[in-house]
Amino acid sequence: MIGACSIALHISQAQTKTNTQDAKMNAFVSSLMQKMTVEEKIGQLNLVTPGGTVTGSVVSKDVDSKIRNGQVGSLFGITGPDKIRKAQEIAVNNSRLHIPLIFGLDVIHGHRTIFPIPLGLSCSWNMDMIEKSAEIAASEATADGLSWVYSPMVDIARDPRWGRVSEGSGEDTYLGCQVAKAMVKGYQGSSYSDPTKVMACVKHFALYGAAEAGRDYNTTDMSRIKMYEYYLPPYKAAVDAGVGSVMSSFNEVDGVPATANKWLMTDLLRKQWGFKGFVVTDYTAINEMIDHGLGDLQRVSAEALKAGIDMDMVGEGFLTTLQKSLKEGKVTVAQINAACKRVLEAKYKLGLFDDPYRYCNEQRFNNAILTDANRAAAREFAAKSMVLLKNNNNVLPLQKGKTIALVGPLADNKRNMLGTWSVSGDPEKSITVLQGLKNVAGSDANIIYARGCNISDDTAFAKKVNAFGKEIEIDTRSPQQMIDEAVVAASKADVIVAVLGEAADMTGESSSMSDIGLQKSQKALLDELKRTGKPIVIVLLNGRPMTLTWEDQNADAILDAWFSGTEAGNAIADVLFGNYNPSGKLTMSFPRNVGQIPIYYNHKNTGRPYSGVGAGKFRSNYLDVSNDPLYPFGFGLSYTSFTYSNVTVSSPTIKQGQKITASVTVTNSGKFDGTETVQLYIRDLVGTVTRPVKELKGYQQITLKAGESRKVDFTISVDDLKFYNTDLKRVAEPGDFKVFIGTNSRDVKEADFKLVQ
Repeated sequence: MIGACSIALHISQAQTKTNTQDAKMNAFVSSLMQKMTVEEKIGQLNLVTPGGTVTGSVVSKDVDSKIRNGQVGSLFGITGPDKIRKAQEIAVNNSRLHIPLIFGLDVIHGHRTIFPIPLGLSCSWNMDMIEKSAEIAASEATADGLSWVYSPMVDIARDPRWGRVSEGSGEDTYLGCQVAKAMVKGYQGSSYSDPTKVMACVKHFALYGAAEAGRDYNTTDMSRIKMYEYYLPPYKAAVDAGVGSVMSSFNEVDGVPATANKWLMTDLLRKQWGFKGFVVTDYTAINEMIDHGLGDLQRVSAEALKAGIDMDMVGEGFLTTLQKSLKEGKVTVAQINAACKRVLEAKYKLGLFDDPYRYCNEQRFNNAILTDANRAAAREFAAKSMVLLKNNNNVLPLQKGKTIALVGPLADNKRNMLGTWSVSGDPEKSITVLQGLKNVAGSDANIIYARGCNISDDTAFAKKVNAFGKEIEIDTRSPQQMIDEAVVAASKADVIVAVLGEAADMTGESSSMSDIGLQKSQKALLDELKRTGKPIVIVLLNGRPMTLTWEDQNADAILDAWFSGTEAGNAIADVLFGNYNPSGKLTMSFPRNVGQIPIYYNHKNTGRPYSGVGAGKFRSNYLDVSNDPLYPFGFGLSYTSFTYSNVTVSSPTIKQGQKITASVTVTNSGKFDGTETVQLYIRDLVGTVTRPVKELKGYQQITLKAGESRKVDFTISVDDLKFYNTDLKRVAEPGDFKVFIGTNSRDVKEADFKLVQ
C-alpha cells in the first residue's frame, strides 16, 4: 500500500504541476490576445518561407514587411542561428506586440548528419535506434536555430509506385505505431525546456499513403473500417505520445479534402483523440482546394478554418481573405481566436516568449552539428537498416585478399548517398561506396572501379529527376564504352559488386513511378556482367521496394542498402566485409511486378482463396504470376541461419482479463553470431467482420552466438485480438485464433487457441 500511495502522490503532484503550468499559460495567452487586433490574430496563422530551403513551388513575397506588420506567425526554409536571430529580431523588435516567430523545417531522416531514409530506418525494427535518430536530428536542428520539424511521416502505404513510401515506415499498422511513438519521443523528449528538443509535426493527416495508382496528391477513398483499422492508428499513436502539431494531407477523405474536413480535424482529432496542439496545412493545401472543386480562395480558406485548421502554410489564404469572411459572417471571431490561441500556446510551450533567441546558440551551432559521434551513429544506423535479400553460396561476406570489380553509376556518387528529403544535408560530406570499401578493407582488397553505365540514359527522364540538382549525370561516353570498361574490370576480378538503383529524387514527394524496376541502362550492364561468369553482388540504393525478379534469379547476392545517408559507403562496406552481420527486415513487400500492386502481407482471404496448388481456375489468382510477393514483409537474411522450434501456447483458451504465452525456441544454427527479429502474428479465423490472413502483433530482437539457443516468449492479451466492427467499436469476439511465430510473415510456425466467454 505504501508503494501505491507513493505512486498516487507522485501522479497527483505531476497533475498539480501541469495544471499550474497550464493556468499560467492560459493567463498569459489570454492577456496577450486581448491586446491583439483581428488582423494580428490572423497574422499568427500565417506560415511563410522567404526562400532558401524550398520544398514547394511557391516562395513568399514581402516577408520582411509582413513580419513587421504582425502578419506572419511562423517561418520555414531558413537555418543558422545568425539568420534566424535576424529574422526573430524583426518580429520581436519591430512588430507592435513583439510576438516571436516559430522557425520550422523538413527534418526527415537527420538534419545535417543524414541517416538512412525513414523506410530504411524502419527496416531495423529497432525502436531505441529510431528514437535516437530523432534525438540526434533534434539536437542538430536546434543547434541550427530551429524549434519545429515536419516529421514524422506515419502514412501507411501499400503501393511502392508512390514516391513518398521512402519517407514512411512501410505497410504495417502495428510497426508504424511503434515508429510514430519513438520518433515523437526522440524529437520532443519529456519537456520543451530542454534546448536540444523540438516540436514535432506528425503528417500527413490523413490517409495520404493510399493515393490511387501510387500517384502523388491523388484521390484516396476507403471505408471507415479500413481507416480505423489500418490507416489511422499511427497518427493516433503520435497524438498519444504528445506530438505538438499535426499537418493536414493533400488528399480528400470521404469526398472532402482533408484540409476542409471538419469530421477529420475536429470530430476525430480533437474530440475523439483529445489532441491539444495546433494543425498546420501542407504546402499551399488551402489554395489547392480550389482545384479540388470547393470554391474560390475566400471560400476554401473559410472552410479550412471552420474545419479546425490553425495555420496556413505559404498559401496566405487566411491572411488575404479571413477578414472579409468575418465581415460577411462566413467565419466567426471565436474560430479565429481558437486558432490563434493554439499557435500562441505552442510558442509559449517552446519558451519563445521567455527567450525568443533560445535556439540561436552559436556555440552549439559550432559544436553540435556533424560531430564524430553523430557520424558514428549514422554509420551504425545505416548498417542496422540494410536488408540482405539473397546470398547464394555464401558469396557474402566478401573475403579480404581478393580482387573486387566495383561497378555501377552509384558506386562513386556522393550526390545520391543521402536520398530524398535531406534538405540540410551536404552531399560533399557523404562517403561513397568506393571510399567506404577502401576505408574498411585497406590493403586487404584490390578494388578495380568502373562506372559501367548511367543511372538512366533517358535525357528527358533525367531532366525531371534533376529538378533540385544533377542526380542523374549522363556520361559523354557511349553506353557500350562504359559497359566494355566494366566487363574488362570484371574479367580481372574474383567478384563483382554492382552498386545500382535509383537517384535520390526518383523517390520522395512528386516522384511517383509506374515502372519500379532498374532502369534499362543498368539492366544492360547486369546482363553483360552475367556473361562473364563471375559472382555478382548487387548493392541496391533505393527509396522504395523495386521489381527485381531477373536480378533475384541471376545475381548471387543482393543487399538492399536503401539510401543510407552521410556514412553510406562506410556502412555498406562494414556489411559487405562482415564487420556487421546484416539484421534488417523488410517493412514493405517487394512485388514481382507492378501488376501485383497493391501487395501487402495482411490481406483478406476472399471467398475463393488460391492455395498455390493446381491451375487455380475460378480462384483469386493471376494466370501469369504468383500471388505472393518476391520478398515478403518481415523478410531479411543473415550471414548465419536461424532455426525455429514448433510454437507452444501456455493455454489453449483465453478469457477476458486473462493472458496466454506463445513460445518458440530459436537457434543460431550457422557459423556467425547474429541478430534475429522474431515476429509474432495472429489470425482471427471467425468474425462478424472479415479479418486478414495474419497481423503483426509483436516482435523481439535477440542476438545469439553461433550455436546458441534461446526461448522467446510472447504474451498475448485479449486486447491483441480486438478489431473495429461495423459500429467502429474495438471488440474481441469469441472464437478460433491462430498464432504464428517466425522469421518473416511467410516463414512461420503456428499454433491454435480460442477466445472463450
